[in-house]
Amino acid sequence: MKRIKKTSLKAGALALACGLLLANVAGASALEQFKTFVSSTKAAKGDFSQRLTKKMDGSDRVSAPSTGTFMFARPGKFVWTYIKPYDQLLQADGDQLYIYDKDLNQVTVKKLGNALGSSPAAILFGSNDLEKNFTLAEAGTRGGLEWLKATPKAKDTTFDEISIGLRNGLPEQMELRDNFGQTTMLTFSNFQKNPTFSATQFKFVMPKGADVFNN
Repeated sequence: MKRIKKTSLKAGALALACGLLLANVAGASALEQFKTFVSSTKAAKGDFSQRLTKKMDGSDRVSAPSTGTFMFARPGKFVWTYIKPYDQLLQADGDQLYIYDKDLNQVTVKKLGNALGSSPAAILFGSNDLEKNFTLAEAGTRGGLEWLKATPKAKDTTFDEISIGLRNGLPEQMELRDNFGQTTMLTFSNFQKNPTFSATQFKFVMPKGADVFNN
């Protein structure tokens, strides 16, 4: 059972890797807030909580939350760390993506390449040219947030719709709806905009004795 849950977590995490800031724009539309955020945020760090909702037997089933920390520097450098319920790391140095399962001492290495293009990760970690890969549209007000809908232009993506909820120029939530009708909800907190990172902050250090798989 634990392995099944970890596999589900890893799949969600990879999809996220392969889909944040005080702009003083209270009252602005979601699209205006988001464009200001993207243009003014070169790096950030903070905490996140993640839940998965899926239809089962005609009702919505919501998973227990996964929690952790993140940091990123555009374009393509990030560290996304799951702390609970399982210790797992996703790290990209702008060239390679590393997925480290601490319990199994196992590392999967993937070429980052254009993988960020139409993925949810591109919104957080990619370049500023989001409208090249997404169609952006206002999605109204809900839960005290102004919502923006980002629809991938590519037809072969895992997610068919991504919604971003903003308040005062900060993305506070993301909803990622996949092709199987499941929705991943991310909630961000303790967001720090444009912190200073060292040159080696995003360099992955291979754990001693780890099994390595190159994809």
